Amino acid sequence: MSVQRSTVIFAWILLLPAVLYVTVIVAYPLVDTFILSFTDASLKKTTNWVGWANYSKIFNATFAEVIIRTFIWTFFSVSIKMIIGVFGATMLNSAVPGRALFRVLTMPPWIVPMAIGIFMWGWMYNGQFGMISGLLQRSGLASGPVAFLAEGSTAFWATVITDVWIGVPLVTLYMLAAMQAIPQDLYEAAWTDGAGRFYRFRRITLPLIVPSMITMSMLSLIATFNSFDIIWILTRGGPSGETTTMIIDTYRTAIGSNKYGEGAARAVLICIFLSIFCLCYFRVTSRLASGDKR
Repeated sequence: MSVQRSTVIFAWILLLPAVLYVTVIVAYPLVDTFILSFTDASLKKTTNWVGWANYSKIFNATFAEVIIRTFIWTFFSVSIKMIIGVFGATMLNSAVPGRALFRVLTMPPWIVPMAIGIFMWGWMYNGQFGMISGLLQRSGLASGPVAFLAEGSTAFWATVITDVWIGVPLVTLYMLAAMQAIPQDLYEAAWTDGAGRFYRFRRITLPLIVPSMITMSMLSLIATFNSFDIIWILTRGGPSGETTTMIIDTYRTAIGSNKYGEGAARAVLICIFLSIFCLCYFRVTSRLASGDKR
């Protein structure tokens, strides 16, 4: 018993730094934000308990549009990143001339500081002197300047494209590492039996990288859902709120309007929505990976 007890105590001692880190960095801010969401905290010296008033204020038609827009923005951004990332990793994993150079060329969007990359895209989207608008006019596809960030529909997709450009390198490298971990004996045996390249990808590569795809898509989903820099630098949530997501709305409420209680309520909702969405997503993809169709 003494040996077993000492082993348990030693294990807890080893876990203590991690437990303290999670408590201080994660648990305490979450609990403090949750408590703050039930108050009218602002720049006032006094803070009063208001109960569910902050939550009742945000459940309206406008916020419902923000929620739907956030999920649509996240869905398209993550889906496109995963498709391009898997395709790019497949190409980089193939025996093609200059493969090492192509691998290096995938890194700049990830290496360049995010703010600089976003400002670069903002310049290209500019209708008066932007590169994209100029190319469209010179090719005859547009009769005049195209201000992508001035209209809601184009601004929304402009932010999606920018987020994809920033996120694709990480997805590609992650998928490439997963593909390189697959034993080459499987490919050699399939090639000996006469299996084509597409058949080998569908029957060997794709099933074996599904766990990595689930993990990467989950990480990308969380990062995209909470993405702030891209939308704020490009459009600040405009025009007319067409690119306002939940994180932008939370920032405007808490920091822009100094309504910390209402902003905390929105932050709690973000945490709840993201947790539920990730849990459902993980269960569905896990069943698909294990072959359970129920």
